[in-house]
Amino acid sequence: MKYDAVVVGGSFAGLSAAMQLTRTRRNILLIDAARPRNRFAEASHGFLGQDGVAPSEIRRRALEQLSRYPNFTLLEGEAESAERCLGGFRVGLADGHVIEAQVLVLALGVTDTLPPIPGLTERWGRTVLHCPYCHGYEIGGGPIGILASSPLAAHQGSILPDWGRTTMFVEPGVTFDEEQQAMLAARGATIETERVVELIGEGQGLEAVRLADGRIVEVHALFAQSKVSIASPLASKLGLELEEGPQGFHIKVQMGCTSEPGVFAAGDAASPMHNATLASASGVMAGISAHRALIEASLWK
Repeated sequence: MKYDAVVVGGSFAGLSAAMQLTRTRRNILLIDAARPRNRFAEASHGFLGQDGVAPSEIRRRALEQLSRYPNFTLLEGEAESAERCLGGFRVGLADGHVIEAQVLVLALGVTDTLPPIPGLTERWGRTVLHCPYCHGYEIGGGPIGILASSPLAAHQGSILPDWGRTTMFVEPGVTFDEEQQAMLAARGATIETERVVELIGEGQGLEAVRLADGRIVEVHALFAQSKVSIASPLASKLGLELEEGPQGFHIKVQMGCTSEPGVFAAGDAASPMHNATLASASGVMAGISAHRALIEASLWK
């Protein structure tokens, strides 16, 4: 069957795009591998109407709502290839299925690569975090650490003191200029140049970090700057133009449109800023732009 639109990726951005497109009464397919970036988080925060709700529950509710529309189809699987074909695009799945659509919406998500420090990966999404607006309030005013992997950490260092006493653990080779140092001092952030070698705490909890010189510094949460990569080969297979952000490359978009006509993108893979609300909003925009493309295509038939 050929669909009007195929959405690849079923987290906040893809679900939002699918909802917009489904409500246009077009035939919509959502392909989802069920490996969202937010699967490590217990709750989503700062998302209007969803504050404190687990990402998995938000996804379940969204799919339940989408399933009420007879023109919506969910296909659980992994999209491995995509190419342009007559009248649109052909998408190949890992299980051999081949799907065709007039337009594609890519909500591919990203994969995080964390510094190789013992205890860091195990706590990712719980007490090792990436976004203070998503998780800062829950820290409860306790001592906070930042693993400063680049000079861009100065930005986080300027805002985190609103959530607690902040220490910046500066990785080897990272330096801050005089203006950044003055700003951090004015905000009350402490700069620690000794390298973090271990995280301390029961299970996924965090009580402190151990430094290379043996000192132990109390922190109840640690913000880490992960490196991100687009979590699917589809962007490269379609030859989409990318942009470099502070954490890695993302798909270049304007109002959800990519460099390839008929291909739209949303979410963390299409933005340097990663946040549940922003991902959902970008999905709405990509869905609307994809619908406009369907209308324009029908006018030229």
